[in-house]
Amino acid sequence: MTRKVLLVDDDVAVRDALGQTLELHDLDPATFGSFVAAKDHITAAFPGVILSDIRMPGRDGFHLLDYALEKDPELPVILLTGEGDIPMAVRAISQGAFDFLEKPCATAELLAVLERALKTRALVLENRELKRKLETGDAATRMLFGSSAQAKEMRARARSVAPTQAEVLVTGAPGSGVSKVAEVIHLMSPVAQGPFVKRVAASFSAEDIAAGFQEAAQGTLFLDEVQLLSTEAQYAVLDALERGVEARMIAGTTVDLQAAVTAGAFNADLFYRLDVMRVRIPSLAERPSDIPVLFRHYVAQAAEQAGIKAPEISAEYMASLMARDWPGNARSLMSAAMRFVLGMPEEVSEAAELGLAEQMAQVERSLLIAALGRENGRAAAAAQSLKLPRKTFYDKLARYGIRPEDYRR
Repeated sequence: MTRKVLLVDDDVAVRDALGQTLELHDLDPATFGSFVAAKDHITAAFPGVILSDIRMPGRDGFHLLDYALEKDPELPVILLTGEGDIPMAVRAISQGAFDFLEKPCATAELLAVLERALKTRALVLENRELKRKLETGDAATRMLFGSSAQAKEMRARARSVAPTQAEVLVTGAPGSGVSKVAEVIHLMSPVAQGPFVKRVAASFSAEDIAAGFQEAAQGTLFLDEVQLLSTEAQYAVLDALERGVEARMIAGTTVDLQAAVTAGAFNADLFYRLDVMRVRIPSLAERPSDIPVLFRHYVAQAAEQAGIKAPEISAEYMASLMARDWPGNARSLMSAAMRFVLGMPEEVSEAAELGLAEQMAQVERSLLIAALGRENGRAAAAAQSLKLPRKTFYDKLARYGIRPEDYRR
């Protein structure tokens, strides 16, 4: 998450003190003594927030606020003043300030506001980048979800449901990116300019339902792990949908919701109302050919976050990744990419919990995939490198569900 703070204050002592405070709390301040000095650094792409005094010689904080919001209406600007009063606070908020604080303010209060603003900014920039990739076409979106037939089918399904206003149910294994796919559907929908409000169903009470739909008005309300809604909340959601709401509803789940209905754990009427359009995310185990493109993408992201050059990925290492089942799906692959970039050893696998036959099968599968990876998916060359007859090699591929074409670069 971005940690940059553009700090503007004409009082040198105050500016230096605030800058030191921010640095001590792991923030990255850039300090300026006036609007003129800071002006060229205020852009729509600024990866952080602005903290500015109001009363300054020449162009004051309100002028800076107007300038910043003209550059980017979603750029958080927090205003400070030593002579604050209610009318000034009202003016600051009405003109679009993210928040208003009176000097001297408690460090804890200042940091709390900054953290909230930085999280908001990070989400805005992430959404913009995601939307930019979506708009550049399939070549870019495969970096988000892969290029396998299963991934293409999932993307096509997401594109087909996005233009409608019907409810959508996004399903996938834990860590597969259910919330990310829901966000993609929102960004490709007619309400993309509206808010994308994400709520975890387990903490979403019946009393929260109306407020949630109201907050998401002209946008999308996404309920993550919808199966965890309380019985009362399930009825409240169903009632709201049947009465009509001004927000689109997307629900996400990592369980078989139909089975939950059969077991009496989920409201059948709500299930059928949510299951108008379904988008299923295939697990990584179903599409090993997506692992290289996804892993390279995550490595590039991790290297950028760490501020270091992305290390080279050998064919053998990539083959070993493709041989794994990845029960944690994209989330665990992202963690592996971060460890790889930082030079940390891989986590111990679950092999110790398996029986001897299962461990041997896992090793054999890994060797087959590694050979295909080294030989660029050429089955004959891979069989020869393992000193196996071709028929035996192909029999083993069939036994483990391995397709040579998945390992062609």
